Amino acid sequence: MWHWLSAPEYQAARFAVTHLLALIYLIGFVCFLRQFRGLLGERGLTPVARFVDRVPFRRAPSVFHFRSSDRWLAGVAWTGIAASLLAQFADFAPVWGWMLVWALLWVLYSSIVNVGQVWYGFGWESLLLEAGFLAVFLGPAHVAPPAPVLWLLCWLLFRVEFGAGLIKLRGDSCWRDLTALHYHHETQPMPGPLSRWFHLLPRPLHEVEVLANHGTQLVVPFLLFAPQPVATVAAATIVVTQLWLMVSGNFAWLNFLTITLAFAAVGGPPGALPDLPGWFAVLVLAVTALFAVLAYWPVRNMLGRGQVMNRSFNRLHLGNTYGAFGSITRVRYEVVVLGASSSAGPWWEYGFKGKPGDPARRPPQVAPYHLRLDWLMWFVAINPSYGRAWLPRFMAALLRGEAPVLALLRHNPFPDEPPKLVKADLYRYRFTSREDRRETGHHWNRTRSSDLVPPLSLDDLDERSD
Repeated sequence: MWHWLSAPEYQAARFAVTHLLALIYLIGFVCFLRQFRGLLGERGLTPVARFVDRVPFRRAPSVFHFRSSDRWLAGVAWTGIAASLLAQFADFAPVWGWMLVWALLWVLYSSIVNVGQVWYGFGWESLLLEAGFLAVFLGPAHVAPPAPVLWLLCWLLFRVEFGAGLIKLRGDSCWRDLTALHYHHETQPMPGPLSRWFHLLPRPLHEVEVLANHGTQLVVPFLLFAPQPVATVAAATIVVTQLWLMVSGNFAWLNFLTITLAFAAVGGPPGALPDLPGWFAVLVLAVTALFAVLAYWPVRNMLGRGQVMNRSFNRLHLGNTYGAFGSITRVRYEVVVLGASSSAGPWWEYGFKGKPGDPARRPPQVAPYHLRLDWLMWFVAINPSYGRAWLPRFMAALLRGEAPVLALLRHNPFPDEPPKLVKADLYRYRFTSREDRRETGHHWNRTRSSDLVPPLSLDDLDERSD
């Protein structure tokens, strides 16, 4: 009866999508486990407990409204890790067991995102949740893949790519005059080991890259819905582009997840699989109808003049709009945080795990892991208002030598006793030329630009809080 809903030629595609998606969930929960104490814990920069006290459940649905202790947060992280590993073997479960595992992953991670505040305001959080919700309805390996859910995954990928292409053309003239990559590799949020090499490529090649990007994001997404093998070729084109982005920078799991979605369009030889159970087929049709209704908001956003990036239109993070780099920063500034034991100095620099600091240090490979404090520091360098909710608390934590916050850093220059003063300066950073690199061994040149936070003591911060 439900044969028309089946897509047996996409069973390999389903296998790739679900197993890669489970791996991305695992990375997300590991990131939370390793960073929540300093960011969201009881002694963190923006504690979950304070957030749920002022924001009701209906505005931010989360299991953390019931309890928000560090032990509870760690329990959710470990449960999510266990469920992510279990999802790798959910193909052997009955359909209801499959749905239970994937629904648990979605509930737990949405609970984190909904109370994650500025640390979880990135587009790939909603992208993971929307893809994870659809995975609930893909079904295990012993039933045929449901075609409507595969279409919805392609529709999700379409919004990611086409939305990003539109916002680039609308948002910044450097995408239209093909000069965006003259700046982007140097000014992107988290440069990687090869970013300097990409930056130093000939400028005409950068312009070819921009043209290729426009084609991949504005034309290729429509081909995802074409007959095979055109859809597979379109998916392969997106995969190659995303791999290029992965080696040229650190964008957490955005590229990894986009590649995962691309597999939904890859056809193959059909397998002999039973049709969907009747009750499951009804759920698939209901979810398809739900997403057809939700499509109104992202379509209106993409077609409207005031297009915005990475917006969730509901508390469940379903039917979102996406986009990236609607504007390109031309000059790179970095926040350099320093401490001193007295007003006479000397001042010693704190080291961050991912963001540029020491000019001699090669930018590390971080993605698909996500260093949230480092990313927010990039935003603060662009506009200090991004740190209004947490930067004073961060400076106070350094002055008190608070272990959960210090654990977010790579290097603490005051291992024995906290400093008496801390400050933050803005520095202009540029990749070194090939000649400078040979002469100094440095990957960056930097020059001090201005004060961001003047020297502060604990007494100064206490007075401000009063």
